Amino acid sequence: MRESQLEKAVNILRNSKCTIAFTGAGISVESGIPPFRGENGIWAKYDPEVLDLDFFHENPLESWKVIREIFYDFFGVAKPNDAHKVLGRLEQKGLLECVITQNIDNLHQEGGNTVVYEFHGNSKKMECTACNYHFPSVEVDFNKLPVTCPKCGGLVKPAFIFFGESIPPEAYQGSLEAARKADVCMIIGSLGEVMPAAMVPWEAKRNGATIIEINPKPTNFTGPLSDIHLVAKASEALLALEQKL
Repeated sequence: MRESQLEKAVNILRNSKCTIAFTGAGISVESGIPPFRGENGIWAKYDPEVLDLDFFHENPLESWKVIREIFYDFFGVAKPNDAHKVLGRLEQKGLLECVITQNIDNLHQEGGNTVVYEFHGNSKKMECTACNYHFPSVEVDFNKLPVTCPKCGGLVKPAFIFFGESIPPEAYQGSLEAARKADVCMIIGSLGEVMPAAMVPWEAKRNGATIIEINPKPTNFTGPLSDIHLVAKASEALLALEQKL
């Protein structure tokens, strides 16, 4: 991470009246959560078909066994890392308007952020596919699969987006509205490969925002979109920015 780029980013953030953060899987890697894509990603080990909505309804037990292993046996023990905590402190200091995240791990909220647009939902919540009853995942006995609704007995799924589902309207509209009024958009740990989420930083840019990207390697945002690229892990870059702010 070049010092000149860091100083430039600090000056931009100091002068911003509305800064937003757009985060992807990379910010949670330091919490022990692997990304979904790539050589060591989750889909290199598991068949993504288990999260196809039609497959889930036709094979709920098979899907739930994999869902439990990925999201509740493993993801459930993850804790917020320094990157999540810095974003939480920036919001508390009035330096960050909101977080728009592709992640479903709830680590932004646990790290201190209160305004979080979850583009793909949240694994810590459950929803009944029959009566739409919502309840927290901590109430589920994962020894009894597939999970069924305590109200009506219908099939329950985690409240995150499966393949074949639409983006939650509140998250979609809220994200775009935040992007349109932002002076600065920090992209943290996103490769820019997943649509329509990846359009959010582009929307910010179209409306005049400066784009600060944090990622240890180039992404689809680097070059055509990013004004500044801090080549570093999320926690390293955010701790350095916080110290200078």
